[in-house]
Amino acid sequence: MPDNTQSDPASNLLPASYAGLRKLLDEFRRYQEAAFPERPPRFFALELAGETGELANLEKKTWKGRQVAAEDFEDESADVCIALLNYANSRGIDLASAVEKKMRRIDRIRLAEPEQPGEPGDR
Repeated sequence: MPDNTQSDPASNLLPASYAGLRKLLDEFRRYQEAAFPERPPRFFALELAGETGELANLEKKTWKGRQVAAEDFEDESADVCIALLNYANSRGIDLASAVEKKMRRIDRIRLAEPEQPGEPGDR
């Protein structure tokens, strides 16, 4: 796959640094270690799955035409983020490096296989 990222304006919008995420992970790790008993990665994986399910359920409610308060989306999104940070720390995952690599790969694929407008079933 050719590397067209240098000439693509969107590629230039990728974060220049993921140091903030690395710092946040470290702060979450210190807090978790000081405030809570040690928990295995599977605890956080199950917590992440549960919180993601709760967020998805809010979206399902809006899809069905029900009203959901913006604060509910904020609260569940925060729960998902916290659970992910705790999971990554419990597994010793350098999430900042993983996200950086993944974003570069996504961008290379985006350039090699541009998305077409419209719904997938429309083509």
